[in-house]
Amino acid sequence: MFSNQALFAQGIGEYLGDEDVLYAETKQVNQFFRRFNGEEDIEGKRYYAGDKGYRNPKLRQKYLENLFDNQNRGISSAEKQSFIKAVNGSSNPTYLDFHGGQWFAEVKAQFNYQGRRQEATLFLRLQEEKVGSKWIFAKAYFPPFAKLFDSDTTGGMPFLHPMSHELDFMNLRKVFQDNKAKVDQFLARGYQPDYLSILLYEIKNSNLRFETVSNVKFHFFQVDGWYFQLAKFNRPGYNRGWLIADLSEATPQEKELLTKYIFYEDE
Repeated sequence: MFSNQALFAQGIGEYLGDEDVLYAETKQVNQFFRRFNGEEDIEGKRYYAGDKGYRNPKLRQKYLENLFDNQNRGISSAEKQSFIKAVNGSSNPTYLDFHGGQWFAEVKAQFNYQGRRQEATLFLRLQEEKVGSKWIFAKAYFPPFAKLFDSDTTGGMPFLHPMSHELDFMNLRKVFQDNKAKVDQFLARGYQPDYLSILLYEIKNSNLRFETVSNVKFHFFQVDGWYFQLAKFNRPGYNRGWLIADLSEATPQEKELLTKYIFYEDE
């Protein structure tokens, strides 16, 4: 038995003939936005506000059903339908806003560091300008830097006596006298190092050299009560291109925890 996704893809193929795969694939992130919102016909022609087919619920339903990675068994049919109902409901539909914030890019990039190729994770977000917008670095994570801050900062570690101020903090000598000592033992509980600043410092000192991008994905928090991840799939068939690769219901508190997890801030 054919699924709804297969029937719709087949319908696209019959309509477009030899160009069916080209049009079935969601080739660009911007196109994902348009299809998610119902702002594009099946030939890829863009709809604008005022056009007859603009944000048509029936067209949106067809597109939304085909914007998932169908090979991911971790997303159930029930979850998909619940999500689609949430964003395409007649009473209060939800549309993605490219400039609306609450989404960001996660970029895996290869760098040469200390003579070895190593992977860094860069997080980028859009920043609105007076004219247009631009992508900017928001955060970063780099395993070699993380290893420098892996000390246990719980009990039993060296500490600065609470009366150190009466000694004009001269006991700082003990903190710094051994250059192998891990000074992060004297940091606040829950301290999160700024890996982006360290990364930029090393780049400016020519110790870190960019080589290439190996992977890109996007994290979306714009839909109330939901989180989803967008990734690109290069494979034969209709179910390829930019697709929803992960989906979960999430409260505002859960979204906050998930964001920290994505940024490696829960380690």
